[in-house]
Amino acid sequence: MRFIPTRFHGILDYIVGLLFITAPWIFNFSDVTYATWIMVIAGIVVLGQTIFTDFEVGMVHKIPMKTHLMMDFGLGVILALSPWMFNFDERVYLPHLIGGVFSILASLTTHRVPSAAYMARHPQTETTR
Repeated sequence: MRFIPTRFHGILDYIVGLLFITAPWIFNFSDVTYATWIMVIAGIVVLGQTIFTDFEVGMVHKIPMKTHLMMDFGLGVILALSPWMFNFDERVYLPHLIGGVFSILASLTTHRVPSAAYMARHPQTETTR
């Protein structure tokens, strides 16, 4: 069931992207190299894809919303499994697991197309490509 509007998803993406980037220092695991870099890179990816997505809060409008959501799902899986994939689970795992599950859930519950008002203002968007 998809109930999250794309505009709200985009606003959350900007917040979550910044949270991911700062998480190692906020949650005090910046001394764990892999854990830090994976979270920072995940945040950069979230911000980058949000900036380039063709929806209400995107700036460049190149990535279709469906692609954005598939990328969110993939990023979520990698982020959630990363503590065990990169063997830092004994030091820290909850921020990665929670962030990954959040990303997966957001990808599965967000509308696949931007609002009708956005589509009316931007006729060259994903439905006509």
